Amino acid sequence: MSSSRTEAAAPRLVRARKRRRPGGIIKAMLPRTLFGRSILILATPLILVQGVTIKVFNDRLWDTVVRRLANGVAGEIALTVEASAATPEEIVRQALLAEAGLSTELHFTQLPDARLAEAPPGPPETVEADTLAISLAERVHLPFQIDDGEHPEWPRALTVSIQLPDGVLRVLVPRSRLQTGNAYQVLFWMLGMSVLTFGVGGILLRNQARSLHRLAVAAEAFGKGRDVPDFKPQGATEVRQAAAAFLVMRERIQRQITQRTEMLAGVSHDLRTPLTRMRLELELLGDGEDIQALKSDVDEMQQMVEGYLSFARGEGNEAPQVVDLVSLLEDVVATARRDGAPISLSAPEELHVAVRRDALRRCILNLIGNAARYGGHVWVTLLPGRGAVDIMVDDDGPGIPEALREAVFRPFFRLETSRNRSTGGVGLGLTIARDIMLSHGGDISLEVSPQGGLRARLHLPR
Repeated sequence: MSSSRTEAAAPRLVRARKRRRPGGIIKAMLPRTLFGRSILILATPLILVQGVTIKVFNDRLWDTVVRRLANGVAGEIALTVEASAATPEEIVRQALLAEAGLSTELHFTQLPDARLAEAPPGPPETVEADTLAISLAERVHLPFQIDDGEHPEWPRALTVSIQLPDGVLRVLVPRSRLQTGNAYQVLFWMLGMSVLTFGVGGILLRNQARSLHRLAVAAEAFGKGRDVPDFKPQGATEVRQAAAAFLVMRERIQRQITQRTEMLAGVSHDLRTPLTRMRLELELLGDGEDIQALKSDVDEMQQMVEGYLSFARGEGNEAPQVVDLVSLLEDVVATARRDGAPISLSAPEELHVAVRRDALRRCILNLIGNAARYGGHVWVTLLPGRGAVDIMVDDDGPGIPEALREAVFRPFFRLETSRNRSTGGVGLGLTIARDIMLSHGGDISLEVSPQGGLRARLHLPR
């Protein structure tokens, strides 16, 4: 019991490991469309370059500029402190501080007999304040404190308090002395040019992706048997080359289909005349045993010629048109019922699809005819899906072995190897049906029917 459970769990573990592969996760996260992936290719190096540039700018240029500005401010404060200490007269000292303020754009205030607060403000919160603190520690060898809070009279200024022997020297340092507007302008222009580059690149990439999308739509429409007369090569040179190659390929395929159709129709039509003459001559010879054998051969040849003509008509030049598929199925089922086949139809009220009406009708009639020939009852079911429609024809007959379900679509292949007309046709029915479905961009598959026989599933894109 345990070994069987282990063997059953092994495939699940393998699938789980496959699902957890990093490559699969990354692939699932990538955009699905070419435009999305192109934008990702454009944006990834752009973001990396901008990130590295800003990092280098911040580490090398910004910090260097702020440090040099802070050194200049700290040197001016240190010089003023030394000059103030060398001037004992209060009036001269105040004049000196006023003159220093005018020259340095700093605001000096002498607070006699004052002391620094015992509880200093918190650590500097800005780069400017932190850098200025380092510079002051190197140049002013006196206790000091820096307050990042806004001053009532100087909203954008740092407050530096320096403890002097006879009081406190308070210096208001405008933040503009520690910053450079050019740095912000450089960052602004860098980000602005990145956005502009991204926008222009996105427009160009969308145009290229649109050209490829038009080519894909034209190829899909041609695969479904629909003509695209207004398609013209557009876009880059490579896209134009692919579009031109598609047009040449479409012309060759259409010419080949036309030539094959005309050849089959011509040969089959020409064979009708001698067959009719042979049939009339055999009728005049009587009813002998040999005559009956010849009549049977002529009838078989006549059936083969009709099969050729049906095969040729399946490749005809009928133009697709939007039809109600439910009405079409009701018409086909009514025709088959007149031949005595018991048929059940299950379909929605209406469903409009662009198809070749006569060709699809011939395809479904062939499948219903096969099902009625080998089964006692036929079930026809229409199931609309997302982007496609499935038409299923079920019977309760003996079915077809799985190994032969593809072989029966080959021309002139019959499960019953004799050429007796009572056991089937000439082996072109399923070939014609698949040929018609392929010309619509769909396909036919054979499965086991829930009714016990064979199910023919027609998958038709919408």
